[in-house]
Amino acid sequence: MPLRGHARAVAVLGLPLIGGHVAQFAIGLTDTVMLGWYGVAELAAVTLGSSYFFSIFLLGSGFAFAVMPMVAAAAGAGEERQIRRSTRMGLWLSLAYGAAAMPLLWWSEPILLLLGQEAQVAHDAAEYLRIAGWALFPALLYMVAKSYLAALERTQIVLWLSVFAAVINALVNYALIFGNWGAPELGITGAAIASLVTNGVSFVLVLAYALRALPQHELLKNFQRPDWEMLGKVFRMGTPIGLTTLAEASLFAASAMMMGWLGTVPLAAHGIAISLGGLTFMVHLGLSNAATIRAGNAFGRGDREHLARGGKVVTVMSLLVSAVAIVLFLTIPDALMSLFLDADDPQKDAILLIGGVLLAAAALFQLMDGMQAVALGLLRGVQDTGVPMVIAALSYWAVGIPASYVFGFMLGWGGVGVWMGLVAGLTTAGLFLMLRFWRRSIKAVGAPA
Repeated sequence: MPLRGHARAVAVLGLPLIGGHVAQFAIGLTDTVMLGWYGVAELAAVTLGSSYFFSIFLLGSGFAFAVMPMVAAAAGAGEERQIRRSTRMGLWLSLAYGAAAMPLLWWSEPILLLLGQEAQVAHDAAEYLRIAGWALFPALLYMVAKSYLAALERTQIVLWLSVFAAVINALVNYALIFGNWGAPELGITGAAIASLVTNGVSFVLVLAYALRALPQHELLKNFQRPDWEMLGKVFRMGTPIGLTTLAEASLFAASAMMMGWLGTVPLAAHGIAISLGGLTFMVHLGLSNAATIRAGNAFGRGDREHLARGGKVVTVMSLLVSAVAIVLFLTIPDALMSLFLDADDPQKDAILLIGGVLLAAAALFQLMDGMQAVALGLLRGVQDTGVPMVIAALSYWAVGIPASYVFGFMLGWGGVGVWMGLVAGLTTAGLFLMLRFWRRSIKAVGAPA
């Protein structure tokens, strides 16, 4: 396949996945925007609560991310039974993880206080998590079902279900945060209820589609029976993926904690800037998923040349996306930040001043954030997860988090110093993950056993 053919294939597969990720991200983004309109204190609390929730969620999502390359490889090799087995055990492990993690969400307030957060912000964030935390179960199950469908290139339905969920979340948020349409005005509690409802509806719909559109896989038939061999395989692949994802998420969660030490206004500015950076990351994540699926198919066939050409194309596409984001962040930061704020908020100017500097830092890490996402997608496609986990842990925990603390507090650079630590961690990860794929992992594909 020529390079143009690879680009077309990645676009056809990746665009619906990108749209799906953007729509799913819009759920959290809607919380941020509407609570920013409601009040700065509520915005700070949901920024803290969301960072905490997603750190826990992303560790558990490793099992869903493991299902994607396993199903793609099985489809490439024509092994239908393996598709069913890996998906079922992904659902099993997600349920077990949710039960184990729920106490951390229910009793989050003392943990947040222990991490140095202001008492009122920690209390409000914990109230949000006591309700939104239950969304962990449907959110993880939805991720497994979505990975299963995406690996089988059923990406259009993933897109439209995600868009539908985002619309539901926006409507429920609008009603319950502000008390519109006769609903009670619940503020941050309303946002938590909206997130729970949205994730629950999303999982029910995606499961219904999977059972109806792909009845040959019989995903729920004898669901209660364990498949210990496949459960072990999904666990062994999913755990490193989850830890890798957690390593990156913990870098951003730690940055939110450090911004909270600086005060409510810096934390609110951080919440807006990280939401904008996260929106562009959804594009990279969609390309990463497309890379995983296509690499998984090539891996199942043992086709190294196809894998190499596809890897080059998806990397260039990610670089182009980064270039667009950099231009926007550097040229119109105030316009982007203002979308999240009430025009009459007395703290608006202070938030814009801090946020503009943070967006400049976000522009710096766009390139490497995209590179590490694409590299991870390619590595997962060839089922290389152990060493990437170590690379991510060292990059984010040994470089990124310490650098944020040193730059932000020991050198006195404040919020921009915290964000320069993000740049350091992401750059380290992007460089070493790319080297891992191109220097070693790709050479093992199609090689004699």
